[in-house]
Amino acid sequence: MTTPFDQEPQRRPGLFARLRSSFLTGIVVIAPVGLTIWLLWSVMGWVDSVVLPLVPSTILPEKYIGINLRGIGLIIFLLFTIVIGWIAKGILGRSLISFAESLVQRMPVVRSIYSGIKQISETVFAQSERSFEKACIIQYPRPGIWAIGFVSTTAKGEVYAHTKTSGKLMSIFIPTTPNPTSGFLLFLPEEDVIELEMSVEDAAKLVISAGLVYPNSKDPSQPAEIEAD
Repeated sequence: MTTPFDQEPQRRPGLFARLRSSFLTGIVVIAPVGLTIWLLWSVMGWVDSVVLPLVPSTILPEKYIGINLRGIGLIIFLLFTIVIGWIAKGILGRSLISFAESLVQRMPVVRSIYSGIKQISETVFAQSERSFEKACIIQYPRPGIWAIGFVSTTAKGEVYAHTKTSGKLMSIFIPTTPNPTSGFLLFLPEEDVIELEMSVEDAAKLVISAGLVYPNSKDPSQPAEIEAD
């Protein structure tokens, strides 16, 4: 016999609640896979539409098998790019590139466009360029407020000369959420930069997720363990 003071037994979720939970779980599983496949499929279609019209129809596979295979243009583009890169590494290729760039530098409008695109390409794609070294936290935009940053390089030249700091001056990139490709470049003394143990990739996930995805699935409500010296 129960009384009004007895605790009400816990009720199981209803059918609609269970279906809703299963549906949301399915969306979480399907959405990344589906969007990735759709994006790759769309990119291959766009590359095909640009490359295939430039390729003689006599060498296209669809002429012999009767099927339009998506991705053929992408394969041709990759092979063409590899060949151009191989040629550009040689003496003849470097000479031709230098001659072409000297011609471009004489064209006022084209010169500005080419220089900007070249700098972006070298920063993003060149293997010789260094990526971010470490993830860090700094106090920004004022003391007491902390922000995730990425250590780029040590400042040199005119920038370092005008700061008049006694130690190293660090170049720190502060990304924005949820798009970490945009942000701010700050120059901070080394003592104001706290490097983190997490990788740059984990720090980027933390920024993109607006603080919801922590590295190693750590509970964000729990403070990180700091080893005593």
